[in-house]
Amino acid sequence: MELITHLLEGFGHIAGVAPFLAIVVGVIAGIFVGAMPGLSPSMGVAILLPFTFKMPPLIGLVLLTAVYLASNYGGSITAVTINTPGTPSAVATAFDGYPLTLQGKAGWGLGVSLVASTVGGMVGIILLILFSQPLAAVAVKMHPAEYFSLALFGLSTVASLAGKDWAKAFTAALLGLLINTIGIDPISGVKRYTFGETNLFDGFDFIPALIGLFALSEVFSKIEEGSWKTQQSGELSKKEQWPTLKDYWNLKWATLQASIVGTLIGIFPGAGSAIASFLAYDLGKRTSKHPETFGKGNPEGVAAAEAANSASVGGAMVPLLTLGIPGSASTAVLIGALMIHDLAPGPLLFTERPDLIYGLFASMFVANGVMFLLGYWGSRLWIKVTKVPLNVLIPLIISIASVGSFAVKNSLFDVGACFGFGFLGWALKRYGYPMAPIVLGMVLGKLMEVNFRRAVIMGGYGVFFHRPASLILLLISVAAFAYPLIQMRKQERVP
Repeated sequence: MELITHLLEGFGHIAGVAPFLAIVVGVIAGIFVGAMPGLSPSMGVAILLPFTFKMPPLIGLVLLTAVYLASNYGGSITAVTINTPGTPSAVATAFDGYPLTLQGKAGWGLGVSLVASTVGGMVGIILLILFSQPLAAVAVKMHPAEYFSLALFGLSTVASLAGKDWAKAFTAALLGLLINTIGIDPISGVKRYTFGETNLFDGFDFIPALIGLFALSEVFSKIEEGSWKTQQSGELSKKEQWPTLKDYWNLKWATLQASIVGTLIGIFPGAGSAIASFLAYDLGKRTSKHPETFGKGNPEGVAAAEAANSASVGGAMVPLLTLGIPGSASTAVLIGALMIHDLAPGPLLFTERPDLIYGLFASMFVANGVMFLLGYWGSRLWIKVTKVPLNVLIPLIISIASVGSFAVKNSLFDVGACFGFGFLGWALKRYGYPMAPIVLGMVLGKLMEVNFRRAVIMGGYGVFFHRPASLILLLISVAAFAYPLIQMRKQERVP
């Protein structure tokens, strides 16, 4: 009852023109940041941070949190329409979102991603409010061995994503892990595979690699086919354009399941929304009645990826507000915003400034609603991208890819890297190698390597088996990898 009272008081604190305007501006900026390849949610929050210096603490935090929340949804727009994920977490959305666009059902992809993002965001916020302190207490006790096992579990989704070509998918994942080793060793400081090139000391940045593998590889394939001279295929009929309420209702379990997974993964510092969306997508495929349609335009895949992606925002806020530990890069910037206003994130914040905490919780509910309304209105415009002739769209995609890659570090090297990954993706596609496992290997590579070595330093190689949580995650990983392969072997034996 006390919680409800505090939350109602929180809505009272944001009832005004200034807080509402901050939410609307934050949501608009967040959607733009998410949709623009090269601008990550953390970059969007960081860019707007200086504008909050002179604002009251609550309004400043409301603005930045709205940017964070909406940017996770914004990445799905370009992922669905032009196969260019605006954020790393939107990669899983593109698996089924872009095939829907190719089928003339871009409205399905945009509609499902919007509703799933809204529902996932709401579930993440509710779990944040109800279970902040106990969930944070569990997350902070995670040993490096558990983090390694969790990352390995994420990598086990390769078997499920691969289908029959599991060997090629496994090879692609190993390639992603290998790419991740380029740069300065995070533990010893030794230079690895840099060949004296200073631009490689930090390795390849993830955003240019992502844009190249997904967007430019598709562009090069279209140019090779000669289809760039044609119009976009798939005229959108009125019946096919948008899902009905019944269609959304049929996706309720996939959305809810992914929302819970996304929140839980988001709580673990360093795990992030990309891992959450991959794991939720894999779980959605395993529990679906039609897993064979995933990757071919199944709305369940879009719903799972987007719900987990948005729910991870609420999860990442748990360790930030209760322990002062950033759960993601964006929440690390939010810690800076709190400190600028002389506020120390942690458990004392709940007792010293409940008006700020519950006002922030209330604003996240409102931001979700504003995001839905603006997303619904904007989708009618974004869907028109699918009607642009390919001879106009392809140069536009190349321009966006170049600008987005340059924007990460203001480096022409990243633009070259983007085109390099584009040619790599194009070559691999010609021989049937999937792109998703490469991205998964790059996402999880650093988390796996750093925590594996830390765990070994702290407790030797046996630590992974001596700690119960780590052992359980390892066994689940083995089972998750082996199960799809066993099922395929059984199907092959059936005459």
